[in-house]
Amino acid sequence: MYAILDIETTGGKYNEEGITEIAIHKYDGHEVVDKFISLVNPEKDIQPFVVKLTGINNKMLRTAPKFHEVAKRIVEITEGAVIIAHNAQFDYRILRTEFRRLGYNFERKTLCTVELSQKLLPDAESYSLGKLVRSLGIAVSDRHRANGDALATLKLFRLLLSKDLDKSIIKTVVRAETLGELSTRQLDIVDTLPSETGVYYMHNKDGEIIFLGKSSNIKKRVNQHFTKSGNKARKLQKETKKVTFEKTGSELIALLKENEELKRNKPRYNHRVKPKLFSHGLYQTISEDGYIQFYTAAINAKGSTGLVTTFSSNASAKNLLYKISKDFNLCDKINGLSEAKSNCSKYKEGNCKGACIQKEGVDTYNERALEALKTFSLSMKNCILTDKGREVGEYSAILIQNGELKGIGFYDLNHQINNIHILESIITPMKSNANTTHIIESYLRKRRVKKVIDL
Repeated sequence: MYAILDIETTGGKYNEEGITEIAIHKYDGHEVVDKFISLVNPEKDIQPFVVKLTGINNKMLRTAPKFHEVAKRIVEITEGAVIIAHNAQFDYRILRTEFRRLGYNFERKTLCTVELSQKLLPDAESYSLGKLVRSLGIAVSDRHRANGDALATLKLFRLLLSKDLDKSIIKTVVRAETLGELSTRQLDIVDTLPSETGVYYMHNKDGEIIFLGKSSNIKKRVNQHFTKSGNKARKLQKETKKVTFEKTGSELIALLKENEELKRNKPRYNHRVKPKLFSHGLYQTISEDGYIQFYTAAINAKGSTGLVTTFSSNASAKNLLYKISKDFNLCDKINGLSEAKSNCSKYKEGNCKGACIQKEGVDTYNERALEALKTFSLSMKNCILTDKGREVGEYSAILIQNGELKGIGFYDLNHQINNIHILESIITPMKSNANTTHIIESYLRKRRVKKVIDL
């Protein structure tokens, strides 16, 4: 649990500042579950430059509650939460100072979004809150007011969570929490999980991820882990002290995150990641007569060149070859699906235009074959695959450049994907390899994304 915090102060000498406004949004990593926003009477004058910056003046604060009147609410809303703030050292110091004046020792774990941004957004030109969120295309109103800045910090933190593929933020937070034995809490853990698509992480008492997986129903899948029998399942059940999750909305995003994060985290109870997720391929070559010819073969089979797309079995590869021949009116004989000595049977049926007997011109035939290539292969494509987001009004984006996966991200405003510089900032980079290409192409063969935007 996180408490996203922003404080406005009177300004003045170190440790003599007073709080003029406070905003806290309690965030469970997915949505805001509680919030507290209030002006505060600091019982001292505000520095003129602060009045000009924030718009808060002495007159506005005369009837506002004093700090001791809101202190209990602050303790309650931050209980069991890690405080998140932009320049957390400042806000936390101010809060502790105010509580110390009341004779109360206020202690919470903190995370600073400046430091997190420096680690996860190393190419940012500036790490000031205003310039940083502007460069990321994050809409912000009420800058230099507690709630406006707290909401900006919340949106920034949410982006940082999605960019943190090593899960260092979640591991730190889980490690900081006091956790009892799990046996009586398994039902409670399952109750906190959503019946939605995403990636889930099973942690031990040290916060280490010991198992991760993806599911279209996280709650159901984790429940299965807790009810499974077998030696390995019992060990996982015993060692799991907490389950965290990340909603993705899109199943394709979940598949890509699972693939990337398994390699990075190497959880103890996951199977070893296969070097290759595929065994067979659809290949293209040119026949003696100049026609584009498709065939299937095992990956790395001798003499196989011109790989189009990959499959987990030869049967799957053959099925696509039949589909291509049918959908694009291609010749079964040229594609090795017919052993006819002259024309293929499709020619008699009127479903082949005669390439098998050189009746159809090479150029017109190859045009359709190239269209099939474009449809089923990412090769040299420059596009954004957009799909469902994590909530209403949000969308997911997968960036493909020159046929390679560049990264994934989420957006809610069209200008965030129409502006390539902003798009590259909100995208979480991912390494492209044969496995990521296989995951994307396999998914697109079976399901549709909402939209493919050509760049």
